[in-house]
Amino acid sequence: MSETKHKLSFKSFSGKTILEGMPELAYVFSKDDKMLMWNKNIEAILGYSPEELLYKSGSDFIGKEFRDKTTEAITKIFTEKNQQTIEYNLVTKSGEKLPYIGSGSYAVVDGEECFIGMAISIGKLKSAENKLIAQVEEINKLKNQLEAENIYLRNEIENTHDFKNIIGNSDSLMHSLFRVEQVAKTDSTVLLEGETGTGKELFAIAIHNKSNRKNRPFVKVNCASLPASLIESELFGHEKGSFSGAIQKQIGRFELANGGTLFLDEIGEIPIELQSKLLRVLQEGEFERIGSPKTIKVDVRIIAATNRNLEELIKLKQFRKDLYYRINVYPITIAPLRERLSDIPLLTEHFMKRCNINLGKNVSRITKKTIKQLQAYSWPGNIRELENIIERAVIISSGNSLLVEPLLKPEFEKEDELLPLAEYEKQYIIKVLRKTFWKVDGQNGAARILGMHPETLRSRMRKLEIKRPN
Repeated sequence: MSETKHKLSFKSFSGKTILEGMPELAYVFSKDDKMLMWNKNIEAILGYSPEELLYKSGSDFIGKEFRDKTTEAITKIFTEKNQQTIEYNLVTKSGEKLPYIGSGSYAVVDGEECFIGMAISIGKLKSAENKLIAQVEEINKLKNQLEAENIYLRNEIENTHDFKNIIGNSDSLMHSLFRVEQVAKTDSTVLLEGETGTGKELFAIAIHNKSNRKNRPFVKVNCASLPASLIESELFGHEKGSFSGAIQKQIGRFELANGGTLFLDEIGEIPIELQSKLLRVLQEGEFERIGSPKTIKVDVRIIAATNRNLEELIKLKQFRKDLYYRINVYPITIAPLRERLSDIPLLTEHFMKRCNINLGKNVSRITKKTIKQLQAYSWPGNIRELENIIERAVIISSGNSLLVEPLLKPEFEKEDELLPLAEYEKQYIIKVLRKTFWKVDGQNGAARILGMHPETLRSRMRKLEIKRPN
């Protein structure tokens, strides 16, 4: 700025009036750093009387940490005749430090060099700035935490086996895979047992891929998805015109799988009247197409799977005992997801990556909180349900972090919910009492059914607060 000289008297009323009109702090200092004029705001904010302020040094109001910087700025005002602006802390008479930004300009008053300045409080600005800095630090802290968790989860994804698409390293999974390794190279029939959604088909594929038949067909039949009238045709084929709708010859799945592996999923759903024909082909390796007397011989390795208790089906006369013993050569039980909680981080990462590709998303972070949320759920639908939940989470996640909605158990699953022993005992006793119309003792009483002394039962009823309804 060019040199600016002001001709105004220290004693002039107009100069004092201008200072008083300033909105914040206004002042005039001499070249030797003595206060000459000021407005009332200085007295109010700094807490000094007019007598104390007169000829007081400007450095007395500046915090020690800003004095060198302030002195340098004042020197430039007088040497370069340019306006200078700096931030500093003003120190009140009580010792309180207040953040201000001050601006000073060179002037000549009554022939004496001085500088005229004003200062504006930046306390609110500093408070907002500090708050913003704190928020940025918190965000960076959370970001680093998320990245650390993400690195942890990525390290965990290194599986200890080489089975494609079977994700995890829990003890129960490792045991099942060990049994796969044992049986894969043989031609023995395998029975895969496990709840719906545990991945039985993946195990069947793994057995086939590690077998000597891996270069031959792997054919699957979902026995639950086919009408009973069509299962025989699907398995064994039919000749043209052998039944209504048979407009052409069809090769059955056993023929398609010749030399390879046939996977019979949900074998418990095969109608009882068809099981004898299935037993024959398993034992002798031969069958006839529907509508043909010609016997066809095949070399097929059978892997069966079920989510039902076949022994219970035998009791209900819905499954042949001899067929059960024929397919139960080498059983492998696949644990439900609630028994493989340590595999959930790996499965979640796997499904998230796949959904990102399919949905064109970029969700890449999974927090420990999310993993705990997933591990706290009972997963009645097992891995298939987890896959669906993760797909939904990727869809609704707007940022990089996976957002999983609250997991609620379906109403139809709640009847199988595990209860504390005392509550289970209470409900069972009530069930028996209802059956006996609340008769405790006697030949048809609840105590006789429960195998308890009547007084013992009454004692249990009092302890469990079981009361006969009015």
